Amino acid sequence: MLELGGAAPAADLIKDVSEQDFMTEVVETSMQTPVIVDFWAPWCGPCKTLGPQLEAAVTAAKGAVKMAKVNVDQAQMIAGQLQIQSIPTVYAFWQGQPIDGFQGAVPESEIKAFVERVVQAAGGDASGGLDDALDAADEMLEAGAASDAAQTYAAILGEDPANARAYAGMVQAHLALEDLEQAEAILNGAPAEISGTPELEAAHAQLELAKQAADAGPVAELTAQVEADPDNHQARFDLAQALYASGDGEAAVAQFLELFRRDREWNDGAAKAQLFTIFDALKPNDPVVLNGRRKLSSMIFA
Repeated sequence: MLELGGAAPAADLIKDVSEQDFMTEVVETSMQTPVIVDFWAPWCGPCKTLGPQLEAAVTAAKGAVKMAKVNVDQAQMIAGQLQIQSIPTVYAFWQGQPIDGFQGAVPESEIKAFVERVVQAAGGDASGGLDDALDAADEMLEAGAASDAAQTYAAILGEDPANARAYAGMVQAHLALEDLEQAEAILNGAPAEISGTPELEAAHAQLELAKQAADAGPVAELTAQVEADPDNHQARFDLAQALYASGDGEAAVAQFLELFRRDREWNDGAAKAQLFTIFDALKPNDPVVLNGRRKLSSMIFA
């Protein structure tokens, strides 16, 4: 199982900063690591929501950025120097200078994006090394080590519970292990905020195709049926599914395209729907997808 880098202690990442140590904890520290400064006050309602969300985003960056919490009631001189006119106000410092900021409470997605911008501006990686772990897990999966890949994806989700790529990888790993039930359970348990991501949509398509593959008939027998009666649409549809289940995606797409050419409305447009499922399951730059989409478009708009 891949060892993931440990997070820096929270006390090192997030500190209460006063006027006396602002120069040390913010300006000087930012010469090495970007520092996000949260200007707040105990009486400020929106600050009570923004502060914890900002702390969570900073913690998730695993040391790529630090955070200073400045109570403006106790640091009026700093607030005046930086022209803080309302709170909450957030500034990001890098190499001694403010480089970004915002005022007021903002959605959590914007907070995460802000932290990512700050880290990237300093040449860092807001993922905290998770991208390397994901790459390693993907390589395990491609090499056939599905169990090891599943463990690595699980570890990544322990660090980042809403990582769409890790969720999709977990699904793919269990599909490779032929555990369709567990793959479906993982997919159904994904957080709602990532359910519409391309990674999860692809995983849905892959699961659907895997279910179909379990019921696919023998290729040779279905091929003989289609050759005997080219207008046997059900046999051609079943042949395409069997071809995909056997790993021949290109031949499967060719059969679905032929079925669409012969009768695009057959079975409520089943051929077109199945083609889109395959396209969603494969990588966008896969030659099977690129060629299949081009041929389908030429038929639709002919």
